[in-house]
Amino acid sequence: MTGEADGSAFGILLNGIGRALDLDRTAPVTLTGTGALPSIYPVSDLAAASVAAAGLALAEWIEARFGRRPTVTVDRRLAALWFSRTLDPQGWAPPPLWDPVAGDYRAAEGWIRLHTNAPHHRDAALRALGTAPDRAAVAVAVARWRADDLEAAVVAEGGCAAAMRSAQAWAAHPQGAAVAREPLLSWEPGEAGPDGSGQARPERPLAGLRVLDLTRVLAGPVATRFLAGYGATVLRLDPPHWDEPGVVPEMTLGKACARLDLKDLAGRARFEDLLASADVLVHGYRSDALAGLGLDAAARARRRPGLVDVSLDAYGWTGPWRARRGFDSLVQMSCGIAEAGMRWAGADRPVPLPVQALDHATGYVMAAAVLRGLTRRLATGRGSAARTALARTAGLLAAAPPAPPEDPPAPPRRADHADALELTAWGPALRLRPPLTLDDVPMRWDRPAGPLGGAEAAW
Repeated sequence: MTGEADGSAFGILLNGIGRALDLDRTAPVTLTGTGALPSIYPVSDLAAASVAAAGLALAEWIEARFGRRPTVTVDRRLAALWFSRTLDPQGWAPPPLWDPVAGDYRAAEGWIRLHTNAPHHRDAALRALGTAPDRAAVAVAVARWRADDLEAAVVAEGGCAAAMRSAQAWAAHPQGAAVAREPLLSWEPGEAGPDGSGQARPERPLAGLRVLDLTRVLAGPVATRFLAGYGATVLRLDPPHWDEPGVVPEMTLGKACARLDLKDLAGRARFEDLLASADVLVHGYRSDALAGLGLDAAARARRRPGLVDVSLDAYGWTGPWRARRGFDSLVQMSCGIAEAGMRWAGADRPVPLPVQALDHATGYVMAAAVLRGLTRRLATGRGSAARTALARTAGLLAAAPPAPPEDPPAPPRRADHADALELTAWGPALRLRPPLTLDDVPMRWDRPAGPLGGAEAAW
């Protein structure tokens, strides 16, 4: 692994992630590609480092399972591009990424971001503001509030919002202080149970492993997309009526997607049956959500001894906001990233990262945690549970040294895409080539992207 001795942002970020994963930090990574996303923070280095960590964890799994360790190469330019968009639709256009009301608003004091992509989150924000779903009307209503007060009001209504804070204000905030004390990944041993890797092959190292995916935009789906790329059977479960149309063509690649209502007794029983035969559970519910359904960590481990259980939340697992709804763009506002970007750019409004880097990087860290859990289970016969948070990834990025000035990465060319068209459910598309290369272990997907709810809740 690239060491910290050179002082590069890539090396420091990779070592930070590697320590959290207990990776072999002597293993080399070959880094190729040029160009850096413009930001006060080393976003392209975070992209390359998180992809590299997942690659190193996969290489360790392959060595443990098959006795040979492939070399790991990461294309830094492609890694940065994968943090944005991987799909180039041919003759069709994906839905917009954002609801018309979502975005940053100037309050009477400070700035606030409203996250309204989900209809019930939009309704909550509109209830707090007492206004219609019209962006101009929302702006007028927001201007009457202090940002902190409106944040609290929207959250109290069950919505999602974040006032813009500086890094200093976040460090002094009870939640900022709490998440700063958390590790990037926390680990707990699980129960002894069977290894499900009997169908794995050297060129398809995760074949036959069953991954139950209870995640939404974007970190968890990044993790399970990565695992599907190496042969894992991924079954994504969404509640009835949930949709995230702007990102589904990006994030359902390689997965079967079904609907299941865990609040319904029959749905919960079906989930428990699926869990009993899973190898891995990846979930991104708020910290108290599954426990409230009688499915806390201990219950999950009893249902499937040997389970590799990896979870995330937005703001951390301790502190007063441990159960708060959140998304990448909100965490950037809360923890000082958007405010630092505004000062760096000399702008008069929040300047976030050029991509949803907290989500994507956390997704690759989660994929690496799954692989480390599988490797440990192979060695010890026991499962494990790992937890991480978007806010903790934000802290990792904020602590990294700035990267030297560099031109932006060149936009995608035809040669950057796979040779064959991907026949998605919406139409043909070109998919970017993967940013990660392991010797004789191609990343490829057995299913094209498809809609949520398009499959049965069955393996």
